[in-house]
Amino acid sequence: MPAEPTADRRSGLRPALVWQIAARDLLATLRDRRTLRATILMPLILIPLFTLGLPLLMGNLIGGQQQTRQQLGVVGPLPEPLRAALSTDETLPNGTVTRAGVDLVPVTDPMNAVQDGTVDAAIQATGPLPTQAGNGTGTLKLYAKLSSLRAQTGAYSKVQDVIQAYNRQLTVQRLGTLGLNADTLEPVRIEPVDASSAQEQRSGQLAFLIPMLMMQFILAGALATALDATAGEKERGTLESLLVAPVRRAEIVAGKLLATATTALTSAAFSVVGFLLSGAVMRAYQRSNPGDTASITQAMGGQLTLSPAGILTLLGIAVTTALLISSLMILIGIYARTFKEAQTYVAPINLVVVLPAVMLQFADFLTVGPALHATPLIGGMLAILETVKGSGEPATAALAMLGNLAATTVFSLLALRSFNREEVIFRN
Repeated sequence: MPAEPTADRRSGLRPALVWQIAARDLLATLRDRRTLRATILMPLILIPLFTLGLPLLMGNLIGGQQQTRQQLGVVGPLPEPLRAALSTDETLPNGTVTRAGVDLVPVTDPMNAVQDGTVDAAIQATGPLPTQAGNGTGTLKLYAKLSSLRAQTGAYSKVQDVIQAYNRQLTVQRLGTLGLNADTLEPVRIEPVDASSAQEQRSGQLAFLIPMLMMQFILAGALATALDATAGEKERGTLESLLVAPVRRAEIVAGKLLATATTALTSAAFSVVGFLLSGAVMRAYQRSNPGDTASITQAMGGQLTLSPAGILTLLGIAVTTALLISSLMILIGIYARTFKEAQTYVAPINLVVVLPAVMLQFADFLTVGPALHATPLIGGMLAILETVKGSGEPATAALAMLGNLAATTVFSLLALRSFNREEVIFRN
């Protein structure tokens, strides 16, 4: 195919033609209902499911174990006050059970009883247990599957709490005979005060899910349009008709980049709506359930409540990230011979997005500096996390956007170079 005239190359992009190419690719995307569902419906469903459903599920599971009676195997005699403390329920004044007791079951082999599931945990006294403080010490072996979260939050946790309370009770009784009170055991008390800002408290421990899910949906939104508009068109043979039209190659790249970024941003916008929706549902749930597992849910679940500046920052990061990912997808798509080959190239990109996003849960251990904020994609994830937590700075957010735009420029130039090389365009 003949090279483009020099004058055309030096001329600026014609917006009307760029929009026509973008509309052409967007129309092809809109015809695929599966793509529409993945772009619009999936963020609205999956984001509340992860940010609200996961904490609720974990809270209900942990709280349910505390409010359910488990089987506790017992080897040998126990002091009667200890047996009573283990089997008695703890309740609120209104009768609500906050921690159910355990059913004491005599067993002969505590290890086997726990391993085969006969009991949830088992205790064995290696000798007579003291009934008064100061009369020696006793050892109580506690058998449980410590690798099981269910066991740790159930009978195992209950036995530990009861033994701790029983020890304190015996110690206080002993102090009473000496004319001392319970304050003798705690001459200095620690009163925890949460120094986190209100925004950090609302974001919760699962705040790292917000940038991770946003990046995932941006990638998902860009994927379908970019690959179909490049490798898909090469496979169908429709790209040649576009190349022989009176359109510059740069306009083709710009149009496809615009179409891909549009679908990516649409997915990102609905992901933000999903976060706002889950935050509203979370607040409503906490108002209607001030107790129960609401405290666990509040600690873990992220709530996206942003100031106007925070919304603009999130939008800027989303736009530049969409451009970055879209330009990379177009570069990969035009290089691939077929749509299926392009999909194999894209598979590792998911890891590039997911792994850094998962590592954000350990962001507090990182020494974050300008270099990390300027790193394409990763800097955007950090900026989103900081914005969600209310600790973001405009300078660092701007640096993250510039890093994304710099990478977008590089990938776009490489894609344009591929469009100008016939051995790449017609390599299938």
